[in-house]
Amino acid sequence: MSSQFGMRACARLIVLTLLGVLITGMGVSNAQTKYPDKPVRIILPYGPGGVADVTMRLVAQKLSEKLGQNFFIDNRPGAGGIIAAKAAIAAPPDGYTLTVSGNAMAISETLFKSLPFNPLKDFTSISMLAEFEMLLATKTDSQIDSVAKLVAYAKANPGKMNFGTIATGSTQNLSAEMFRMITGAKATIVTFRTTPEMVSAIIRGEIDVGFDYYAAMRPLIVGKQIKIIATSGEHPDPALSGVPTVTASGYPDYVVTSWNALSAPAGTPKDIVTKLNEEIVTVLKMPEIKSRMAELGMEPMIGPPERLTARMKSDTAKWAKVIEAAGIPKQ
Repeated sequence: MSSQFGMRACARLIVLTLLGVLITGMGVSNAQTKYPDKPVRIILPYGPGGVADVTMRLVAQKLSEKLGQNFFIDNRPGAGGIIAAKAAIAAPPDGYTLTVSGNAMAISETLFKSLPFNPLKDFTSISMLAEFEMLLATKTDSQIDSVAKLVAYAKANPGKMNFGTIATGSTQNLSAEMFRMITGAKATIVTFRTTPEMVSAIIRGEIDVGFDYYAAMRPLIVGKQIKIIATSGEHPDPALSGVPTVTASGYPDYVVTSWNALSAPAGTPKDIVTKLNEEIVTVLKMPEIKSRMAELGMEPMIGPPERLTARMKSDTAKWAKVIEAAGIPKQ
């Protein structure tokens, strides 16, 4: 009897010991898997100082404050975003390497003959960040002060009007191509290496209309060196009182908005993606973030990861049609 009692007591002791080890192990595991427990790198396919860089640094600072780890920017410009994308997908899918994606990635799917990555298969969507529209700018004293006058002149004087943009295949350039297609404006598109060069050409009268973002043109708008005759979004820009959209000017099919977002290498754990998305949504709702974005002509884009995936798919298809119709050679 005493022998049986002793065996039962020993068995209980073994079970309790095993449970204790298991619970302790779970506690250690949970502590090890808490995210983030070290700095997080955000690879940016642009150089310092641009709209995407400024935006991401604002968000990264808030994420650092909220999550207690440093979210730092790693600028990797060049090759149409390919350098940054390759660096991102080469990293472990553990949530400690993220990358900024955007409209340029949707364009690259068609613009390049081949890519060393697939924008949809090789990345995990985390969150949209912001959306921003195109502005149509002219000289302050230009006779062209509306989309109607612009299109009428371009049709009456085919080839005499010049549209200015930066590099072939950029969102700005494709916006001008799309404008010609939809309105029937017979204009020549002139490309420049940088936005300042393009804007200087507007001021000198070398081009009639320039296509670029608010953030790039803001100092010249404020200084009244150029005027904006229309914007490319669905709704009027509150920062540009009285300026209509191209849509409201009689061309409802012309809607162009660029965007940026945050992604991670494919295979990043779902719980980390969910946590980052929730934190980013909170950050984008902060008054100081909304205010700063408004100054840059940007609108915060809040939503689940699926919103980013859907936008990438739709814009890839949209820009593929423009690139092919414009006859832009693959790079």
